[in-house]
Amino acid sequence: MNTDIQAYNDAQSEVYKEICNKLASEINKNLTEAESKIWHAHPVWFLDGNPIVGYSKLKAGIRLMFWSGADFDEEQLKINTGKFKDASITYTNAGEVNIADLKRWLEKSRGIQWDYKNIVKRKGALLRLK
Repeated sequence: MNTDIQAYNDAQSEVYKEICNKLASEINKNLTEAESKIWHAHPVWFLDGNPIVGYSKLKAGIRLMFWSGADFDEEQLKINTGKFKDASITYTNAGEVNIADLKRWLEKSRGIQWDYKNIVKRKGALLRLK
């Protein structure tokens, strides 16, 4: 695991640390070609420089976010309002993380991508890559 991401996980409370480690482990197993790093203070995985999935600590729990998740057609993922195509789910304990769902979402994240990498160059316009 990326050492910066492990340090982020280790800095969480025990309950949140367990969630973060579980998410990071599954993401690393299922997106082996992805680059991972701390980006805007949170763990994020990228494919070809495009952010795909990441998680962050919120007051309500650990939020797992897919940058293009609004197009996954997944009931459990909450679609955020606005011009972006992200969707997320929040966990309060590691037992809530359904590995089968997570694997399916990670597979979809490969095939459904919006171009966040070039959003600034395109002045906020998102284009579908896949």
